[in-house]
Amino acid sequence: MLAIIASVTAAVLVIGAIVAVVLVNRKDKDSDSVASATETSADPFATPDAPPSEPPVDGALPPFTPSANTGANCQYPARGEASKPNTPPRTGKVPTEPAQVSVSMATNEGNLGLQLDNAKSPCTVNSFASLAQQGYFNDTVCHRLTTTPGLSVLQCGDPTGTGTGGPGYEFANEYPTDQYPVGSPAAQSPVLYPRGTIAMANAGPGTNGSQFFLVYQDSQLPPQYTVFGTIDETGLATLDRIGAAGVAGGAGDGAPVDEVKITSIQLD
Repeated sequence: MLAIIASVTAAVLVIGAIVAVVLVNRKDKDSDSVASATETSADPFATPDAPPSEPPVDGALPPFTPSANTGANCQYPARGEASKPNTPPRTGKVPTEPAQVSVSMATNEGNLGLQLDNAKSPCTVNSFASLAQQGYFNDTVCHRLTTTPGLSVLQCGDPTGTGTGGPGYEFANEYPTDQYPVGSPAAQSPVLYPRGTIAMANAGPGTNGSQFFLVYQDSQLPPQYTVFGTIDETGLATLDRIGAAGVAGGAGDGAPVDEVKITSIQLD
């Protein structure tokens, strides 16, 4: 979820895109201003051996089928200016073991235990872990909370707190996007991102950077946002409190009523 280019147009990141999905599904006439955020094009970093057949159409995230390219060639081309100094992660082949990487995310509202899914999304985990170890996320706010029907997420990872910041590089989508053939219409149809999911924010295919979102209630999204981990029960309790407090001004999407600041993200 949910990105990393400096232009104002790209300010409508994952939350804008996912709100658009919800509004379109509800046939809301006010969706015109955000509908363009759902438009996507062929992924410039698409893996050449994408699955030849469509995943089952059952409304759920597709089962994971690894390919020979999983983690084989992680690339992080420069894009825009870094919102906070950092060194880009290593490129090329990255390990898919251990399958899970344990992380502690400390915030002023409470702690969240995270399990990063290195087996399914190793390039994403490689980037996230690199930024975390450099203190990139320290003392940054989670700038956006969404509480609309069918969509309950907290978005973090932008040092500017505006929704436009990023690390100065971008990278390709992984699971679940890579489970669909390139250009598949099914890859644009909403599926269930279950409660407890961590996913990347983006402004379209291949534009992942540092922004990510935490799903605290089952949410409907197109499978265009890389899933790279899960949140433990303690973390979900923290997110439930944040979500219950609501959005500033009483809207369904915007800054949380209570500021949420990440103190640190550390690998266990």
